[in-house]
Amino acid sequence: MRHLITTKDLSANYIDCLIDSAKEILRYPRAVANDCDGKILAALFYESSTRTRLSFETAMLRLGGKVIGFESAASSSATKGESVADTIRIVSSYADIAVIRHPKEGAALIASMYSSVPVINAGDGGHQHPTQTLTDLLTISKVKGRLCNLTIGFCGDLKFGRTVHSLLEACLKYSGNKYILVSPDELKIPEYIREDLRAEGVEFTETNSLSKNIADMDILYMTRVQRERFFNEEDYVRLKDAYILNKQKLAKAKPDLAVLHPLPRVNEIATEIDKDPRALYFKQAEYGAYVRMALIKDLFREED
Repeated sequence: MRHLITTKDLSANYIDCLIDSAKEILRYPRAVANDCDGKILAALFYESSTRTRLSFETAMLRLGGKVIGFESAASSSATKGESVADTIRIVSSYADIAVIRHPKEGAALIASMYSSVPVINAGDGGHQHPTQTLTDLLTISKVKGRLCNLTIGFCGDLKFGRTVHSLLEACLKYSGNKYILVSPDELKIPEYIREDLRAEGVEFTETNSLSKNIADMDILYMTRVQRERFFNEEDYVRLKDAYILNKQKLAKAKPDLAVLHPLPRVNEIATEIDKDPRALYFKQAEYGAYVRMALIKDLFREED
C-alpha cells in the first residue's frame, strides 16, 4: 500500500499487522529510535489540529526523522490560490512522506494522484480519518483483546463525523460485531453507510436514546452534537443534553465498558467521568502516536 486515503485501503490482516507493530513499539520504543533516520515527513495541515498534527510529528521524531510543513491554510500558498495538486508536487520533492489534513472531501485523494511519495490522509472534510480509526482500533484491541464479537455504540454527530464513518467502515471487516447508532434524527448516519451495513448483513440499531441502550454496549464512541449542524436553535437546545455522558447514564453501563472519543471534547462527556476507569479517551489519544509510528515505518518499508 503506497498511500492511506480511506479505511477501504486497509484489510483486516493489514490492520492487525499495524496494531501488532504499534503494541511492539509501545513495549520497546527505543528499538525503533533510528528507523527513519535521514527521512523527512511533510505535515500539510490546511485545517487546524492538535492531536493529529502533534501525534504525527511526535511519531516521526521518535523514529529519528524530521518534520517540515504548515499548520494552517493561512500559512501556506493556498492563500495565493495554489492548488493541492501543485502543492504536493513541490512538497514531495522535499520530503519522503506527506500527511495532509484538509476541510474538503477528496483533497487527500487528489494529493495522492500527484505525489511522488506516500500520502496519508489525516482527515478530509466529513469524509474519512483513517489514522484516527487505527488509533481507535488499537485502543479497542488493547482493552478488549479483540476486534470482533463486540457491541459498539456510536453517539452524537453520525452524519458529518468523519471519525465515525472511518471506524464503522473498518469494524465491518471483523465478524460478529453489532452496532447501536445513537443520534438525533437530524444527524443520523449517511445512507451510503447504512447501505454498507445492510450489504454486510450485520445487526444494527438506530435510536435517539443513549440512556436506553448504553447497558448493551461493550464500546461507546462519543462525538459532539454540533450546534452549527442544526437549522434552528430550538432543536439544538431540545437535543443537546440528551447526548451528554454523565454519571447517571454511565451507572447503567457494563463495568467493563470502554468509553472512547476522538477529541476534542466540548461538553458531551462530563468531566466527572474522567476519573472513571472506563474513560479511555486520553489513553486513546496517547496511542495515536504509536500507531502512526507503525504506519510510517510500514509505508517506508513498502518504498524500500
